[in-house]
Amino acid sequence: MNTPVKRRTDPERAQNRRNQVLQAAAVCFARSGFHAASMSEISKEAGMSAGHIYNYFDSKDAIIMAFVDLHAEDVLIKLGELDSQEDPLQSMIDGAPEHIEKHLKPQPTDLPLEMFAEAARNPKIAEALRCADRKVGERFRPIIKRERERRGLSVDDALLDGRIDTMVSLFQGLSIRTIQRPDMQSDSLVEGWRVALKALLLT
Repeated sequence: MNTPVKRRTDPERAQNRRNQVLQAAAVCFARSGFHAASMSEISKEAGMSAGHIYNYFDSKDAIIMAFVDLHAEDVLIKLGELDSQEDPLQSMIDGAPEHIEKHLKPQPTDLPLEMFAEAARNPKIAEALRCADRKVGERFRPIIKRERERRGLSVDDALLDGRIDTMVSLFQGLSIRTIQRPDMQSDSLVEGWRVALKALLLT
């Protein structure tokens, strides 16, 4: 009697299916919110059976954890690009229009607010966000420190902590402010953004 050969999982196909689930989940979370969106709704959006989706994610928590990882990876890629610039600090200031435009016109699949909302209730998600923040900080802080040293500016640990935390608060808070004031004018916002970044980075 022949022994059945177990079919091996194609890693590329499995990753494509995971991405398919994540894209569907993003749509469902944006439409219904994290808690209201069910796994069956996500599976329907993804075009697969409810049972099949569990081959890739065992829960909605696992899905949002994957989004946390993807969001951190995206930030790390951008920091790598920033680090390759001739003057990273000035590049951050000059890049204000692009950053403002992105937040004034968010895409339906942008999920950072869902991550933070769930982290306020879910310690597991909160710890994942803290871990991601530490990874990003380990990449971001040396850039700021090096470029301030190059300009002869203070790189005191407490000062760097305060400046970086303030900048991150500005970046993350813009999404919330956009909800409160969707009619904000980008030109005046860019001007204020540049004033704030100049003070934080170059003094």
